[in-house]
Amino acid sequence: MKALLKRLIQAETTAKKGELAAAEIISAELGRSGIDSRIDSWDQNRANIIAHIQSGGRRRALLFVCHLDVVGPGEASWKYPPFEAVESDSKIYGRGSADMKGGITAFITAINQIVDSSTKLQGDIVFVASAGEETDSCGTQRFARQCSWMPELAGIVLPEPTDFEVVTAHRGMLWLRIITKGKAAHGSRPELGVNAINSMRSVLNELQDHKIAFEPHDLLGDCSMSINTITAGKAFNVVPDECSIGVDIRTVPGQNHQDIVADFEKLLAKLKSDDPKFDADVSVVRAVAPLETDSSCDFVQDLCSAVGTSQTRAVAFTTDGPHLASLGAPVVIFGPGKSELCHKPDEYIEIADVERAVEHYRNIILWFLS
Repeated sequence: MKALLKRLIQAETTAKKGELAAAEIISAELGRSGIDSRIDSWDQNRANIIAHIQSGGRRRALLFVCHLDVVGPGEASWKYPPFEAVESDSKIYGRGSADMKGGITAFITAINQIVDSSTKLQGDIVFVASAGEETDSCGTQRFARQCSWMPELAGIVLPEPTDFEVVTAHRGMLWLRIITKGKAAHGSRPELGVNAINSMRSVLNELQDHKIAFEPHDLLGDCSMSINTITAGKAFNVVPDECSIGVDIRTVPGQNHQDIVADFEKLLAKLKSDDPKFDADVSVVRAVAPLETDSSCDFVQDLCSAVGTSQTRAVAFTTDGPHLASLGAPVVIFGPGKSELCHKPDEYIEIADVERAVEHYRNIILWFLS
């Protein structure tokens, strides 16, 4: 188990390196128990891996969906190199250890154990580990478009790091890029140009007081907005002709992403009417709907029984779960690792938590399918 987790971390599945190496590691590990899998690859190094363990089909299937990719290690220093998968103090350190290669390792270990024990299952298991969850959800969306073969599902489990809490709701995500356009000129004659940074200052001033319409949600609270990137200028002596900001909006059920974009367009149009030299546009970089699964439904209640809890909760982070809505099955997020360690230096997972997750995933499979 530890060896598999270390190999997955060492695969370094950043956006630059892609997911293919990790998919091949998983395929080999599943093959040790005679489980067939298919790697769906594109663009040289991008990949999903899909395994379908078939049964007599007397019960509805379970779908487990993971993601192979990780965010980059960042510029801050690490206690241990981020992709060496160092084991220390009963932990394994490395980028992706918690998010979410610990969960992947635990599920694969659990399913290998069940298959190796010759347990007769009454329903199918489908496992998917996808590309691009951290950037554009390209892998899960690609899978969702291609799964007309999918058996009827009892439910979907995402082994994301929840520290073993059963999560049934999270906010949505809307990433917007606003670009102001100007006119380049020599830095010694700025009056001959239109400074795109000055134009963006007007946008930022408007956004400081901009309120996005929403109704507070009982579980997920409020909608939020944060301006997290800004890019402009090529040289000290050139008036910039373009400036770009990235806006991260987290949405709650009941909000319409198209309405939010329309309000931003109105804001830019107002600035244009005030200043004929102002020019800007807004575009959608990424959109994920909120997730809200009925905690009282049979699937959630049975899964809670399988893992020994009666509580569910909501979280602030976003997953690929909403992209699976077309499959028509309830979605639950449940896995090892602490979410507060994700995307930070010195990310790690407790080895004992991976072992505990193996037990939980085995219990979930047997509860629903045996």
